[in-house]
This record gives sequence, C-alpha cells and structure tokens, in this order.
Amino acid sequence: MRHSLGIKDTVKKNSMLIVLLATMVLFQVLISSSGRGSLFAPSNISNLISQNSYVVILASGMLLCILTGGNIDLSVGSVVALVGALAGTLVVNLHWNIYLSIVICLLTGLAIGAWQGFWIAYVRIPPFITTLAGMLLWRGVALLILNGLTISPFPAEYTRYFNSFLPNTEDAATIFSFTVIVGVVICLIYGFWALFDRYTKKKKGYATEPLAITLVKVVLLSVAVLVVFSLLGRHKGVPVVLILLAVIVLGYSYFTARTVPGRHLYAMGGNEKAAKLSGVDTNRVLFFAYANMGFLSAVAALVGVARFNSAAPTAGTNYEMDAIGSCFIGGASAYGGTGTIGGAIIGAIFMGVLNNGMSILGIDANWQKAVKGIVVLAAVVFDVLSKKRAKSS
Repeated sequence: MRHSLGIKDTVKKNSMLIVLLATMVLFQVLISSSGRGSLFAPSNISNLISQNSYVVILASGMLLCILTGGNIDLSVGSVVALVGALAGTLVVNLHWNIYLSIVICLLTGLAIGAWQGFWIAYVRIPPFITTLAGMLLWRGVALLILNGLTISPFPAEYTRYFNSFLPNTEDAATIFSFTVIVGVVICLIYGFWALFDRYTKKKKGYATEPLAITLVKVVLLSVAVLVVFSLLGRHKGVPVVLILLAVIVLGYSYFTARTVPGRHLYAMGGNEKAAKLSGVDTNRVLFFAYANMGFLSAVAALVGVARFNSAAPTAGTNYEMDAIGSCFIGGASAYGGTGTIGGAIIGAIFMGVLNNGMSILGIDANWQKAVKGIVVLAAVVFDVLSKKRAKSS
C-alpha cells in the first residue's frame, strides 16, 4: 500500500511539473509577443527566486500541517509580521547584536507555534479556529510593536545574509564560471542520487519506475538546472537565499520521506485512529507540525525583512494563502496523508510564475487574485474527484 501511494505521489508531482513547464512556455510566448521582455531574462530569474523565497519556506511547513489530516495554519502571515516587527525593533531601533536578534526571532516563532500546537494537539481545539484566532492575535501584537509605523533601513551586515550573491565579485567571467560549475555539480549529485535511490528501492523489493523514465527525468531536470544557473551567471551569480532554500527543501524532503517521525505524519493523515492503535503518539505529531510551522514562519520573516529592507505593519498579508495554495497545487490531499515536499515546491514555483508572468503582462492585481483562486480550486477538485474515482474502481 505504501509503495503504491509513493508511486501516486510521484505521478502527481511529474504531472504538475509538466503543467509548470507548459505554463512557463505559455507566459514566455505571451510576454515576447507583447514586446514586454522575457520571462527568462537573467534578472527576472533572480527576482523570481527572491520574490518567492517566502512561499517555498512556508509551503515546506504548511505541507506537514496538511499531512496530519488536511489541517492548515491561517496565522503564518501574522506570525511573519510579528517576527519581522521584532527583528526591526531589535536590530534597527535597539541596535542589538544581529546574531542574538536572529536567535530571539527564531525562538519567538517556535514559541508561537508551540503555543498554537498545544491548543490544537492536546486540548483538541480545531486548527482552523486556533490559527484563525492566532491570525488576529499576532497581527494585533505586530501592530502594537510597530505602532503603525514602518521600521527601516536594516544594516547591510544583516541584509547580506539574505540578499547578497556568490561569488562576491564584480568580474562577469568569474561570476558566470562559478555559477555554471555549481550547476554542473548539482546535476551530477542529483543524477547519482536518483540512480542510487532507484537501485536501493529495487533491491528492497519496492515498486520502481522504469529505468528509461528515471534517465529521462535526470536529463530533463539537469538541463533545466543548467539553464537556470547559466542565466543566474549572466546576472549577479547564485543568490545566498537560494542556499537557504536548498537546505530547507532537502532537509524536509529527507525528514518526511526517510525518518520515522516523518512517516508518522503520513500515518496520522491516512487514519489517525489506526495510527494511534499502532503506537503513534498522534498528539505529539500534531504538536510538532504546528511548532515547526511557527519556526519556519520566523525564518520567512527574517528573509522577508531583508528583502524589503523594512519591517512594515502590512507584512505577511495573504502569505498563508500562497503557502496553502502551493501545497494543494503541488499534489497534497485536502484530506491529509498524501503529498511531498517536492510537490509543494513545484506548486510554490507555479504560484511564483503565475504572479510574475501576469505582472509582466500588466494584468490587474484583482484579476491575478481571481486566477490564483481558480487554480487552487481546480487543484482541490482534481484531488477530490481522483479519490472518488479510486474508491469506485
């Protein structure tokens, strides 16, 4: 059963990847034909990464909440605003040590997540109600800290950890060579891992996809990585925030797929009563999911204030919607128990391409929201209908 679910997740992810590529090609054609530049301009690729870094971070945490049974966290945008306000107060107004301030901000996010996780996991207040209350509470606290004002600018010593590029040079040849080499190394590591992972699964008797499909995926993704890194090399190099995103994505991918606590998330989402009878501490699993969401919200806040170089009362508005939408678009089930970090990241990139492409085309912001709403609804409808079809067959 677990192996068949894994194959279904892979099929969903591959399907979404094809949709993402088709959407990017469509936007490229529309943008080029309208004379508005190119979606694949080097500067735009760099902007896509920095603009959507918060979505990737929050989607990685939101997926864990959704896996526990289709639960969501509506408070993440408000937590981002609160932690950002705290960072601005400590770093800009009080001139505290940057590293100490970062630690305090991360612990604050963790504490907020633990607070909400306690009510959800141990008192069993529905997550929707708890996080809705948190959305109002933490936004109010953020406004009280900021007193309705924006705090800026942040010192360069802080922003360089999130806004700078590697290598730290202005020589175009060096930047391009370094960036392409990094891309090649990533491709080699990914190719080795994909083949080794397939070999390991087959040796243990797991269901695996045909070797030809694995090789095609490796080649296509490697080409995509090389194209992206060559474009980054023509701009300013590798964004530092991309390294942070890679650490988060790889870490959470390993956690959910390869560790016992990670598999407990899927077990709880599949059938909480059965998981509890099997010895899984479902309360602890639920508590962890929301405590972790608070922590990642703090990380997203630190990235956000560095990007905008300010802590504003409106920061984090609708961030929770982008994170939730990314997970569902990426194949997570509205009922829980199904979904992958890779799928959520594909969903986050899809949301970013939608935002960026429609903005370049000059589409009104209200229409952009309408389009994103339709896309999220279509993703959930597809999931529900697929489950009904599977039950009837």
